[in-house]
Amino acid sequence: MNYSKRVLILSLLISAIFVLWGTLLPDHLTSITSNIQEFLQKKFGWFYLLSATSFLVFVVIIIFSRYGSIKLGKDDEEPEYSYLSWFAMLFSAGMGIGLVFWGVAEPLSHYAAPPLAEKETPQAAQAALKYSLFHWGLHPWGIYTLIGLGLAYFKFRKNAPGLISAIFTPILGDRVNGPIGRAIDILAIFATVFGVATSLGFGAVQISAGLSFLFGIENNFITQVVIIVVVTVLFTLSALSGLDKGIKYLSNTNVLLAVLLMFFLLFVGPTNFMMNFFTTTLGAYLQELPQLSLRITPFPESELSQWTQSWTIFYWAWWIAWAPFVGTFIARISRGRTVREFIIGVLAVPTLFSALWFAVLGGGGIYSEMFNHAGIVQVMNDKGTEIALFKFLEQYPLAPILITLAILLISSFFITSADSATFVLGMLTTGGRLNPTKSVKLTWGVVQSAAAVVLLASGGLAGLQTASIIAAFPFTFVMIGIGISLYKTLKTDMPKLRHR
Repeated sequence: MNYSKRVLILSLLISAIFVLWGTLLPDHLTSITSNIQEFLQKKFGWFYLLSATSFLVFVVIIIFSRYGSIKLGKDDEEPEYSYLSWFAMLFSAGMGIGLVFWGVAEPLSHYAAPPLAEKETPQAAQAALKYSLFHWGLHPWGIYTLIGLGLAYFKFRKNAPGLISAIFTPILGDRVNGPIGRAIDILAIFATVFGVATSLGFGAVQISAGLSFLFGIENNFITQVVIIVVVTVLFTLSALSGLDKGIKYLSNTNVLLAVLLMFFLLFVGPTNFMMNFFTTTLGAYLQELPQLSLRITPFPESELSQWTQSWTIFYWAWWIAWAPFVGTFIARISRGRTVREFIIGVLAVPTLFSALWFAVLGGGGIYSEMFNHAGIVQVMNDKGTEIALFKFLEQYPLAPILITLAILLISSFFITSADSATFVLGMLTTGGRLNPTKSVKLTWGVVQSAAAVVLLASGGLAGLQTASIIAAFPFTFVMIGIGISLYKTLKTDMPKLRHR
């Protein structure tokens, strides 16, 4: 049995075991995984903070280094996709649906319960947007950049397989084809499968909540299953049509819808307030970035410590868990770009867009709470964070149209993320093939959706999400190895490039 078949069979077997565990004993899975995750966050919170910050610093240094001019491909190779399509695809795969879900909910959560300010005050409002941008800004994209750069460099410059294990060739040599390499690839597949399966489940819950809010459709398990089935058919069709059709067109549509929604809310809402908030937040974020990046208190019972555990460290673990999927995908679509162009594009564009997005939706939500007493926070407390966006949009003119647009945007991002994940899983389980077979992509599409439905029915989604995040801890060491291996290779290759 060859390498890729072993990885595929072992990955499917591990997926089946965890889905069965979550189905038969959901409370047991949730309890076990929650205890492990809580232990990791409390004992190794400093490790997550230092690692995420180190990854960001590492890729920023490369921008200004002599390695920045190296092409991710042959020296005369041109980029495969235009800037617009490239940005749209990496953004849609990276965090599009998350920004829609949390655009209003996270700033309002921090506004109602800030770590270092009195709640529901102007100081709390300023901190709310700063922390939201911190969690969705440079750090997650720095994590994605590191793994994406490693994969793209080894695949397109050195003709290595498109596997994460292949990046370790300078360190491990031929051992990347043995048990160590398989363990690295299976760990990446584990985090991707369960991260996307839980997102499918939670995404279905939010779409169902939106339909219930707008049309009065009952938000129950049957509705959520119907949504998952419809989304599965759509993302499978998209995945089978390939990168140049399905994912590319969907990603461009996503960005267009998101920009239309954002600018409508900006110009119809309190424009001056939002733009002032954007400017202030961006300045405060950049000024305080070093302090925010390493802020963790040694006093475990303090309010700041508990807040950091619940938000920042949880986010860093979640982004690392998603890194194999997003990093592999953005590497696949970045052939022909220079190292410098790749890093600046992946870091700067999504961060600036996220800053404006939070200023418009989060800032608008805070304005509604402070001056219009909209009661969005109360609705979040009563009915869940998935309602926050729809309650916020309810205050605007043409509210039914806006809510419908938001549901379409969530669905579109939802389809693109699952579509991209199916493509990536196909790559990781076929020896790194750039165009996996349709049968493999179809298999992973069905596995992800079936897992989401079964776990949604049993209540095991939360446990599976935590299991995915637990995978971030060992994968952090993998990412450290990626940084070492990439630097070693760049240093070795540079004299050859200069000579050429």
